[in-house]
Amino acid sequence: MVRPEDEPIAVNQKEPPSHLPILSMPRRSHTKECKCVINTTPQLLQVYWYLYLATVRHTGYSRLQTLRMNRPTWSQDRILRFETTIQRPVETSGVGLHSGVPVRLRILPAPASTGIVFVRTDLQDFQIPASWRYVAKVSYATSLMRQGVLISTTEHLLSVFYSMGIDNAYVEIDNLEVPILDGSGRPFVKLLEDAGIRSYRRRRRYLRIRRTVSVEGNGKRITILPADRFMLSCDIFFPHPLVGHQSMEMEVTPENYASEIAPARTFGFEQELDQMRNMGLIRGASLESAVCFTPDAVLNPEGLRATDECCRHKALDLIGDLALIGRPLLGHVIAERAGHAMHVALVAKIMSDPSLYEVLSFDQLASRVAHALVS
Repeated sequence: MVRPEDEPIAVNQKEPPSHLPILSMPRRSHTKECKCVINTTPQLLQVYWYLYLATVRHTGYSRLQTLRMNRPTWSQDRILRFETTIQRPVETSGVGLHSGVPVRLRILPAPASTGIVFVRTDLQDFQIPASWRYVAKVSYATSLMRQGVLISTTEHLLSVFYSMGIDNAYVEIDNLEVPILDGSGRPFVKLLEDAGIRSYRRRRRYLRIRRTVSVEGNGKRITILPADRFMLSCDIFFPHPLVGHQSMEMEVTPENYASEIAPARTFGFEQELDQMRNMGLIRGASLESAVCFTPDAVLNPEGLRATDECCRHKALDLIGDLALIGRPLLGHVIAERAGHAMHVALVAKIMSDPSLYEVLSFDQLASRVAHALVS
């Protein structure tokens, strides 16, 4: 029997009526009076949204009228508040970056509270949840294993699911490695756009960091700070004239991710290729699926997609590893030359100590912000 909160709802519903009662917030010194929409129905989210943005973006009361003019659509409201899945199945095919094996991948809708689950169709539909509990390998890629069954190079696809707001999906795959496609997250973003998004009545639960957590070693470090949104700071260094020191900072939203992070491709250096092949890696790599740096140039005829493409791709990988938490994250992650092993170590450290985080709904978070502002 399907529970009411598990029934899917298309997110292209009309927005709620705009002629709602008005709440005047108290005046404070150096601020203007602000008016926000409020109602006792689910449209109460609107007032929470304005107050939330005012707080976490440090906009102050004086800008709430502007935020009201640019309020999120009802579809965006639902995606923030409720769990999501895709509307229709989509599929693609390619080769594994490291194994070189051909693979077909199909993404299907999944019920609320399922999470992301890989399904090995070549092994009697054996399921492997995308969870930190099943991390097996973190050398050059993140691999999951359950009862001896492996799924490799999961980070690109999980990064896209996580950043584009898809909570639940089955990923059918007929081999041991997710296809690399063009080496970036962009093909998977396009797949999800084709699939569409729908929401359930089950409220989305966020994992909010309560205390600073760090993992460091060998001159590398990754830290997560408490925050009421998902922020990412990434810093890398490679001794190459076209890379060197690169850094970026951004709030991870579907729009920011699709335009700034998803197009960045995986990369490597020509002088390391033979060693990696001898290790059984990059058997499926080509200039169509990765950026290759010669000692002083880029081997790919089209060049780089951005001058800091390497840093952007490291951010993509990081988000994919953080997705193993299994819930949308609220915190500011700062990665300094970190890699898969350190990303996964941070996730394990967080999830092994419940005092480091709290799980709450968007409405709970927003009501806290509202209470803080009016108290």
